[in-house]
Amino acid sequence: MSDLSQELFDLLGPKGWLSAHDSVGSVRDWLDRYGEPPLGIARPATTGEVAAVIGACARAGVPVVPQGGNTGLCGAAVCGRAGSVIVSLSRMNAMGKPDTATGSMTVEAGVVLAALHDALEPHDLIFPLHLGAEGTAQIGGLIGTNAGGSHAARYGMMQDLVLGLEVVLADGSIWNGLRAVQKDNAGYQLRKLFCGGEGTLGIVTRAVLKLFPAPKVRETALLAVPDMDALVAVGSLLRKEAGEFLGGLEFFSDFGLDLALANVEGLAMPLESRAPWYLLVEMTAGSSKVPLSEIMQSCLEDGFGQGIVVDGALAMSDTQRAAFWRLREEQPEGQRLEGPQLKHDISVPPGRLAEFIGEAGNLCQDILGGVRINAFGHLGDGNTHYNLSPPAGHPDFADTAPALATALARLATELGGSFAAEHGLGRSKIALADALRPAAERALMGRIKQALDPQGLLNPGVVLAANTSGTIDRNTPNLL
Repeated sequence: MSDLSQELFDLLGPKGWLSAHDSVGSVRDWLDRYGEPPLGIARPATTGEVAAVIGACARAGVPVVPQGGNTGLCGAAVCGRAGSVIVSLSRMNAMGKPDTATGSMTVEAGVVLAALHDALEPHDLIFPLHLGAEGTAQIGGLIGTNAGGSHAARYGMMQDLVLGLEVVLADGSIWNGLRAVQKDNAGYQLRKLFCGGEGTLGIVTRAVLKLFPAPKVRETALLAVPDMDALVAVGSLLRKEAGEFLGGLEFFSDFGLDLALANVEGLAMPLESRAPWYLLVEMTAGSSKVPLSEIMQSCLEDGFGQGIVVDGALAMSDTQRAAFWRLREEQPEGQRLEGPQLKHDISVPPGRLAEFIGEAGNLCQDILGGVRINAFGHLGDGNTHYNLSPPAGHPDFADTAPALATALARLATELGGSFAAEHGLGRSKIALADALRPAAERALMGRIKQALDPQGLLNPGVVLAANTSGTIDRNTPNLL
């Protein structure tokens, strides 16, 4: 056992320190693309223990990788360098009592998102972040990646849902910014700096989260739409007529529906007819006096009258509502079970989504003829998960993955969007960021990193390419 390993074992005990031999399940990322063998996994139970671990690693010059539920898709929660220490926050899963007066709640970073939802239900409160991995994803990781999910258009990203943070910094010191107030302009907005930092600037240990009243009325509809232009038009209609009540605007394609129906048990098509695109619409209100049913009916009548909706169904029960949502939520699983896939996380202004989908399809077919495209996502904020399957009968993408990623990222950038909408950069998109984002932007990030982590030991190789000294390496080759 190395000196550092022994020090961490003495500090945390057998429950808090797992050797490399005992940490196999946490070594690789969810897509099994990244992950070098760690020295071990530290599982601190308190903020003080996190600080002690970071301090010990800093003195030893050993990199630290924070890890939540390890559900990220860009490889940021596993080691990029063998012998690093993974810091798992899973034991720090305490939740305070909801403060109904301020609409807030303090939680530790290891709280699983689904557990938070369950804990709030008896209080008629919600935390409005929802995503497919909520049964595993932890609050700290969601903050680190600035997660978005299916309700971001109404409630914002994770940075909009965090009022205060407690963070362990690179030298083991602790910043306590656990202030449950919306307005706090006493200098730089430090909490937002750590939202999306992917553990490269500090390790979040506690957070004050923003809560909302649970909806008292809800209307959910599944619509069939003839084309992408119509899909965008339906979105515009709904925002105009019901903007403040829109809780979800989720879209998926007929190809994605086929994958889900063929590969995932328990799904059924509730509409009488098929169409190229589908839109899941959910409206919610905190007051039972809001006539949501009439608003939904009026919007659907307008959509049918304009020819931008060709079929639709209203959920008549919670069971049917859940069935509608499963058709959207099982899109990734249906494609995963189909075989190899490439995942791309794109955002463009919502009004340009049809333009992106059309041009992206042509670009992909030019690079790999017959490639199968499964685009689905969040119409309200223009975020599409543009996932690809190989051509029918082909086992893989024939070395075209880099060209496909570059072409889609360039197109998103040209249309005023992003190639990293809600998944972050992690390890997988650094070369794209270096190639497509302004040099001044990347250099500014490098200076922030250098200022907060001068040794370069917090999650090195994530967000920014780094050499062993921790400074930004401008000679790193473009890996695309």
